[in-house]
Amino acid sequence: MLDIIGVDPLDLYPMMSAEQITQEALSLPNNLRIQLVDKLLASLEVDVDENTQAVWLTEAKRRRDEIHSGIIQAIPGEEALAQVRQILS
Repeated sequence: MLDIIGVDPLDLYPMMSAEQITQEALSLPNNLRIQLVDKLLASLEVDVDENTQAVWLTEAKRRRDEIHSGIIQAIPGEEALAQVRQILS
């Protein structure tokens, strides 16, 4: 995109590297980081089937409620992965 005098406006403002953006984002307060994550995730959710999304949301809430009510007990991720690896081997 060139402006009237033939200078690309992006050349006037150097782009930040991904590492610089990451460092800037990590310096934000938690509430702003959460907003940023929400916006980034939303930008990746193109052509998401609404029915599939609703089903997964219902499932996630059911699992959350089971953990909060004590019906099931969560295990650490590494332990869960170890169990899966053992099943698959």
